Amino acid sequence: MSEEVTVEENEAAGLAGLSALQDGAAQAETQISVAEPKIDELGRAYATGRRKNASARVWVKRGSGNIVINGKILPEYFARPVLQMLLVQPFQASSREGEFDVFATVKGGGLSGQAGAVRHGISRALVNFEPGLRPPLKAGGFLTRDPRVVERKKYGRAKARRSFQFSKR
Repeated sequence: MSEEVTVEENEAAGLAGLSALQDGAAQAETQISVAEPKIDELGRAYATGRRKNASARVWVKRGSGNIVINGKILPEYFARPVLQMLLVQPFQASSREGEFDVFATVKGGGLSGQAGAVRHGISRALVNFEPGLRPPLKAGGFLTRDPRVVERKKYGRAKARRSFQFSKR
């Protein structure tokens, strides 16, 4: 008889422990899935983007899809269509085209690096504005900082790796 009581007590204790574990898991799940948007008092989200030697400060807010870079509109600053397409990719991946205004200041590097830096900044700012957009942007590779930079020139070499021309005589 005493064995039956202990078995019942163990089952009750096990069920109580299981429900406590489930409650803890549910709380952890809500903490993980609910990320807070980081929006300032003007309704903007901020992020920094980098690519090669360029770094961009990017602000994103709800709007009509205007993109201003260093005080110029997108087609004025990035004249090449490929660079313009690069900046619109995060909005296309998250299906938010024409919903956000972008204001960015970028310096350093060349045009291609600057476009990549602004794209990286837009992606990070969108995640700060709307954390639910992280999975599609992450899958598109927009949140990863591209680590490739120009290799430095070494002494005794014509460029980073190229040797001087060999002369037999």
